Amino acid sequence: MSFAERIQHIGEQAKRIDSQAQAIKWRDAKIQSITFQLARLKAWKFGAKTEAMNAEQREIFEETLAADQASLEAQLAQLQGSTPNGTPGAGAAEDKKRRQPKREALPEHLPRVEQRIEPEDTNCPEPECGKPMVRVGEDISERLDLIAAQFFVQRQIRGKWACKCCQLLVQEPAAPQVFDNALPTPGLQAHSVVSRFVDHIPYYRQEQINARAGVHTPRSTLAAWGGQTAAQLLPLYEAHRAFVLGSRVVHADETPIALLDPGGGKTRRASYMWAYARGAFEPEPGVVFDFCAGRGGKYPFEFLKGWAGTLVVDAYSGYDAALSLDGRSTAYCLAHARRKFDELVKANASVVAGHAIQRIAWLYRVEADAKALTAGQRLQMRQERSQPLWDEMHVWLQLERTRVPDGSAIAKAIDYSLNHWIGLGRFLLDGDVPIDNNHVENRIRPWALGRRNWLFIGSQLAGERAAVVMSLLQSAKLNGHEPWAYLKDVLTRLPMQLNSRIEELLPHQWQPGG
Repeated sequence: MSFAERIQHIGEQAKRIDSQAQAIKWRDAKIQSITFQLARLKAWKFGAKTEAMNAEQREIFEETLAADQASLEAQLAQLQGSTPNGTPGAGAAEDKKRRQPKREALPEHLPRVEQRIEPEDTNCPEPECGKPMVRVGEDISERLDLIAAQFFVQRQIRGKWACKCCQLLVQEPAAPQVFDNALPTPGLQAHSVVSRFVDHIPYYRQEQINARAGVHTPRSTLAAWGGQTAAQLLPLYEAHRAFVLGSRVVHADETPIALLDPGGGKTRRASYMWAYARGAFEPEPGVVFDFCAGRGGKYPFEFLKGWAGTLVVDAYSGYDAALSLDGRSTAYCLAHARRKFDELVKANASVVAGHAIQRIAWLYRVEADAKALTAGQRLQMRQERSQPLWDEMHVWLQLERTRVPDGSAIAKAIDYSLNHWIGLGRFLLDGDVPIDNNHVENRIRPWALGRRNWLFIGSQLAGERAAVVMSLLQSAKLNGHEPWAYLKDVLTRLPMQLNSRIEELLPHQWQPGG
């Protein structure tokens, strides 16, 4: 090896050492953070502050704690049980076995569906032998599964084959699982999570439903399954987030979510679920949610770091900070401007508002004709048909504003449109930009239904967990997938999926049984 090659080799080694040192530093910081959160959860659980809750709030808080703890412990086990390069750490298997709780046998009345797993070749693999082996035993594991609301026990029987002369034992390894030695199969995990976040069935109602089938699944157990599932889906969520923000046109909106705050001595406080969706004209749709403690501009600013393009929003000032960076432009929602006139029309309070509604309707007729066109064709149609209508409407609004009294409701409706005129007309400059923000508003509607069923989110972690699960399930629905089938397959394949190929499990790329 030449001197130059040695120098290069030493440099590469130094880079690897530095990379491993950074990975260790990041892991240790993450472990410290998770350990602190676990300690805080225990303090809340046994603290007197929870006495301020009513019975219903206490139940939701307790199941949220179970989910939070399971999620944090799953993340902590992953960090403590692996080295920076992803290989199992020393003693991880022994620690996991030591922590494994003893559980009750599954009900005998449930049918058993056996999966027999045997080696393809039952001859001795030793080159000097090759004789037929003798089956000397088997290992049997049972996990809970569900098909069409009927519980059954999935029994895996792995035969043991031995060569007597070579004293050799051969047995197929157990199938990889999302979390080792877990009671539920991916099918049951998916069912519980979809019931919660798609069908909006709280855990206490799922417990009652399962009890009718003779299976006892306490709400705390269901919550723990949900917490573990969300923890495993985090890498997929991050990849999905990158996919959504890969769109040049992004829609954004937010909706309030009530949040329990036992650590602050309160039972509720306002939080927000922020939604970001790929452009309405994108062939591959996707939506990603971000649960935040408030509605301040710092939240979209942080979430959109590194993104450039056109953000379609209402005129809420919280987006101003995120839109102040170079490479970003604003498209305001014309539907919001229309609603201000529509309120006056419904109240029979202004003739001018009725005329404004009519003019906006003409623009929407053009959009209906242009919907199926390409971006270039859509832009051309807008310039030929919508631009003259838009310019005429601008002049008309300015004239009408001089005729209505200051401070009146119609004056405020006109001022809203005139003050945001450039952003409202952004669709006339870009064929990929829609005329309104209805695309993401439709995506955020499930949270309103969830509010009526869940009443509120139990903790900050629970909100973040809900955002992870809902992002993937709602995007699966957008891409025409059945949520349970999608999630079941993803949870089945995740343990064997390479990180470099995680994108194959994203909703827009997923293929059943792939």
